[in-house]
Amino acid sequence: MSRPPSSEEADHDARRSRQWLAGQAQGAGVARDDLLELGSAMAALTAAAAERDPVAVAPAPVGVDPGAPIAKPLLPELLRPLETNAEMRWDAMAGQGYVVPNDRFFVRNHTVTPRLDARAWRLRLFGTGLRDAPTRDAPVEFTLDELRRLPAEESTALLECAGNGRRYFADQQDDPAPGVAWDLGGVGVARWRGVRLGTVLRLAGLTDDAVDVMPEGLDPDYVTGGANLGRVRRPLPVAKALDDVLLAYEMNGEPLPADHGFPVRVVVPGWIGISSIKWVGPVEVSTTPLFSPWNTQFYRMFGPGHPVDGGVLGAQSVKSAFELAWDARVPADAEVLLHGRSWSGAGPIDRVEVDTGDGWRPAELVAADRGGPWQRWTAVWRPPARGRWTLRARATDVTGAGQPDRATHNDLGYLFDGVVRHPVTVV
Repeated sequence: MSRPPSSEEADHDARRSRQWLAGQAQGAGVARDDLLELGSAMAALTAAAAERDPVAVAPAPVGVDPGAPIAKPLLPELLRPLETNAEMRWDAMAGQGYVVPNDRFFVRNHTVTPRLDARAWRLRLFGTGLRDAPTRDAPVEFTLDELRRLPAEESTALLECAGNGRRYFADQQDDPAPGVAWDLGGVGVARWRGVRLGTVLRLAGLTDDAVDVMPEGLDPDYVTGGANLGRVRRPLPVAKALDDVLLAYEMNGEPLPADHGFPVRVVVPGWIGISSIKWVGPVEVSTTPLFSPWNTQFYRMFGPGHPVDGGVLGAQSVKSAFELAWDARVPADAEVLLHGRSWSGAGPIDRVEVDTGDGWRPAELVAADRGGPWQRWTAVWRPPARGRWTLRARATDVTGAGQPDRATHNDLGYLFDGVVRHPVTVV
């Protein structure tokens, strides 16, 4: 089969961006000129970085109750609400295993969590990249039961919002950015079970000349800057779709919770979280390059040092977090066993260092985690005196990428990778 030269996220996004600017990529629902106009509005917005991105939800049909933005209980000891989102509290992971339990897994919603009927739900595949070019109105359909009868696979994968850590651009670097002010809790690892997207594409009649696959969510339309951008969607190259992408219907051994994509979501290992479309319904398969607002105007790098039309986001950056409450209180005159986790979108973690006020020293890595999507670690600390102290952790992945003291600026606050200064009080 003829495939794109690379299934890597940065390569694909760079190629599609060039084609979009040249008018060679196709995108239903939003005119290219409207997106360019929105891009100018976004540039003005990011120039005033303290401003927030104006977001609205398209009106629901009369008689439909959209419900609360998030369905699951937002227990304050587990989650921190952030508008229509919620981030995991890192101290809620203390004593937990490798995966994040469903009740504290972060929620990233562009609008609100939809309440869908699994019996009425259908996966609908269409486009020129399928045999006989089925249309959106007459697609190839699969029910949830039909997907469950296909060979199932399980994948332990990490999902992370590209804006995870955005708060620290302001709090640590006096360099605020618009958007959701995540701490470090917009990340999580789970065991996902489902059927490979590639299996379903082949059953639907994937052709040799297909190049892009674009899953689309069933959450309400997203409205920003006065423009209705439609439902959240983002293209993948066919090479990636046939590799390790999962149509997941279970999370940590349970049916997908509503906030995490019930009844079926896409899980795209190694790519930024926006690619793992929740509540997937329509899937376009095309012989021509595809674009959406989520790979042309959002999830791109703007600002000094980046192209005017935005730079490629690339792999998720290296980060480290302590499994400890912010400004935690710890006892004096006793050894404290610090726990934490580090991760990177470019590959497994190779080493972790911790600084408790007396310089950097190696942390102890949990051997069972080596080579996985994130790495647990520990470090022993005996506080020398009562008072305020700052803890720091930094990691290096197998590619050599690490964490600088200060993250490089970009206007939308993506990919924060700086070392976070974690305050504690010794009592």
